[in-house]
Amino acid sequence: MKILVTGSTGLVGNALVNDLRQAGHTVCRLMRPESKLDNTSEVAGFDVGWNPTSGELGGAAVGADAVVNLAGASIADGRWTAERKDLLRTSRVDSTAALVKALAKMSVRPRVLISASAVGYYGDRRDEVLLEESDVGRGFLGELARDWEAEASKAEVLGIRVALARFGIVLAKDGGALPRMAIPFRLGLGGRVGSGQQWMSWVSLDDVVEMVRMVLENGAVSGPVNFVSPQPVRNVDFMKALAKALHRPVLFPAPAFALRLALGEMADALLLSSQRVLPAKLGHLGYRFSNPDLFPVLRSILAGRV
Repeated sequence: MKILVTGSTGLVGNALVNDLRQAGHTVCRLMRPESKLDNTSEVAGFDVGWNPTSGELGGAAVGADAVVNLAGASIADGRWTAERKDLLRTSRVDSTAALVKALAKMSVRPRVLISASAVGYYGDRRDEVLLEESDVGRGFLGELARDWEAEASKAEVLGIRVALARFGIVLAKDGGALPRMAIPFRLGLGGRVGSGQQWMSWVSLDDVVEMVRMVLENGAVSGPVNFVSPQPVRNVDFMKALAKALHRPVLFPAPAFALRLALGEMADALLLSSQRVLPAKLGHLGYRFSNPDLFPVLRSILAGRV
């Protein structure tokens, strides 16, 4: 297949591009005007100019079979000021709208669009079990994910199959949340966050890549898909597993009031909220996780085997 990918330099995008190219697919990274294009790769693929502001898409994108839309500024890289929220929204909602408009101009359109979303869609739901059909939650992240998904779903009227990948916490050695979470434990200062009773829905990077490939290839998959392990855990248990994998003690909890003081609204949305999400749709499709248990995954990642 010829596959267009936005957000190709991020954690998921980089791993996915490498995997798809090694599998023999032609992968075109959609690159912003300020990015340096690289068309010298020895494996299948090249870069295509892409302007998410104007919607202009390079002619080399013609003939694509699929699009994977992973673009979006990092949720956790900075306090949520009004300006930061605007950036988070523009880099997701507006860029996805521009992408769909660009696809609409193609005489031959891709068959499928996989567009990123997040379990933040569900908001803070305490112990409620959340499936793909669960309602959107309250708060900034829920509204952001709802609008992001709505723009991607507009591609359906173009005859494009649309799948919405609601990512949980993606665990990987060299990026994402895990290296940051490991720092306090490496210093002997790690512990639960807040009460520790909030649910954390996680997934390994390896499984994310396989899930994307499955959705690309299975024409029956559309709509929201929870990209999470079937075994979410409470924060206190996640931190115990992380400490065990690092051979460190669990000593100092991070109080909720201190997190709110330091991070503001972002603390409640990212660290203290609870999402007990299950991958119901993937389960119905018979997807087999590389390892659904948290501790072996953490041990493998932190030992450098993933």
